[in-house]
This record gives sequence, C-alpha cells and structure tokens, in this order.
Amino acid sequence: MKRILVTGGAGFIGANFVRMVLDEHPETLVVNLDILTYAGNLENLKGYTDNPNHVFVKGDICDPDLVNELVDKYEIEAIVNFAAESHVDRSLVEPGVFIQTNVQGTLNLLKIALDKKLDRFLQVSTDEVYGSLGPEGYFTESTPLSPNSPYSASKASADMLVCAFGHSWGLPYNITRCSNNYGQYQFPEKMIPLMINNALNDKELPIYGDGLYVRDWLYVYDHCTAIWKVLTEAEPQTIYNVGGNNEKANLEVVRLILDRLGKPDSLIKHVKDRPGHDRRYAIDSSKIMGELGWKPTVTFEEGIVQTIDWYLDNTEWLNHVVSGQYQQYYEDMYAGR
Repeated sequence: MKRILVTGGAGFIGANFVRMVLDEHPETLVVNLDILTYAGNLENLKGYTDNPNHVFVKGDICDPDLVNELVDKYEIEAIVNFAAESHVDRSLVEPGVFIQTNVQGTLNLLKIALDKKLDRFLQVSTDEVYGSLGPEGYFTESTPLSPNSPYSASKASADMLVCAFGHSWGLPYNITRCSNNYGQYQFPEKMIPLMINNALNDKELPIYGDGLYVRDWLYVYDHCTAIWKVLTEAEPQTIYNVGGNNEKANLEVVRLILDRLGKPDSLIKHVKDRPGHDRRYAIDSSKIMGELGWKPTVTFEEGIVQTIDWYLDNTEWLNHVVSGQYQQYYEDMYAGR
C-alpha cells in the first residue's frame, strides 16, 4: 500500500503505527485523520508532523464530506481504522459516545471505502469482542462474539458491519483483534501508565477487586508490525488475532511496576470492582504466525522495563496529558472507592 488513510492516528496505537510506517516504509504516504479528543495528542507525533510523507488533518470520521475529500485529494488506496473510544470504564458512564464513534463512524468509513472502490479496509478491533474466558483455553478467530461491556459491544458491532459490507457488496476487508496493548504514548487512564504515574507521585494504585484478572499483554510495536503485515500481505475477507503470549494477572503487573520504580506494595489499594469485569483474556495467534510469518519480538519482561523507562524519560509528556480534563475524569472514576 502506497497511500493510506489512518484514522485515529494521534492516539496511542495509531500514533505508534504512523511512526512505525514512516520509519520503516518511507515509500508510503500516510494521511492521518484524528479529532484530537482527550486521548488524541499531537505530542504523540512529535518529530513526524513535518515529514513530507505524513499529512495530519484534524477531523471526525463521522464527517463524510471531509473523509470523501481526503480520499479523493490524496488518492487513498486503503483505510486503516484505529479511531475509537476505547476505555471500558468510560463506556459504562457514557455508552452513547461509543456507539457514535465506534459504530456510526465505522459505518461512515465503510460506505466511503465501498463507494470509492478502495483496495482494502482494515478494522483494528479487540479481543474483548469475544467476552471472557475461564482459567483455560484461548480466543481463536472462530470464537463466537460475546461482548460484555458497552465498549466491546460497540467494537463487535463495528466488526459485524465490516463483515457485512464484505459479504453483501464485496468490500475487501481485514479485521485484526489484539490483546491488551502497552508501551510508549499510552494515555494514563489505562492500567499500566496509570499505575506508573501514580507510583511516581506516591499516590494509591487502585486495583479492581482481587486484582487477579488476567490479560495477554502485547507490546504496541509488535501490534503495529502485525497490522502492517495484514494490510500488505493478507488475503481480503480474513480476520487475524494478534496476541503477545504474555498472560499476567493485573496484580502481578502492578508489583513489577512498583519493584522497577522502587516503590512499596503498600501503595496498592483494592477498590470496588467494575460492573461485568471479564475475568481472563488470552489470544491464540497461530493463524497470523502461520499464514503471514508474524510473531511478537518483545517479551513482557523486556517491554515493561522499556515502557517504565520511557515514562521516566518523558515526564513532560506525562505531566501534560494528566492535567485538566484527565484529572477530573480520574476523580470521577475513583472518588469514594
């Protein structure tokens, strides 16, 4: 792909993807559309905004006129859709916002991709669409969708729309479903950067319930290389799970962070569990590994050290993003727990 529209390219995963493409595939033109909500930050693209192969446009995927204009103006060949509201806790408070962006926004992009006869539409999804696992087993691409939160329901709805456009009208699509991402530039409402920031400031680290909820952790760079593999090498109408093969309980991850920062376990505070909290996610990545030759390159033990050290080296970025609106949100989420 030589000319791609990346939506949500100033957010955590999107920005890492844009940076990776510009660094490793310099023949590619990246048109980056992001509305710059609280989690979309141009500082995530520092050093890349002036790259001649990077065009940033502030705008909404729900604006069909703007998307049409960009597709025509830059002769876009493919859309990679990262744009989404993505935090489960927020979806429990404002589910309507998730439907608007994640469902209506995706529908708008699909209609344009079909009308313009684009070569590919890649939907970046999540393993949360599968629901929850017991102590054993893994999500595969054939696992039935069973979302348990407004966030995952909105993502599952978007995935089904993508498949419907492929089945009904032949739109060439791919869907990737990833496990929990971590790494540089992640907004500190998500667990790992939240815990790093709180520990650095000697604040309590709120852990939902018993802290034994298990997630499969995927370093964000590895996720980005998987998406590129799917975009450029996969057959259309295929879905790929992308996991890091790093299952960890939340409490174990938090203790690793405290140990790295030299902070005491006494900062941990168990708080009231969130509604419908899924117990365990684990991804079977054998399909993408076997068909496309992708595999994760960063172990969790390596990645968590790199991530913590990045936040230590980028305190100005961290202090900026945790000011104002984020602080109010944090108080709303955890007050009284």
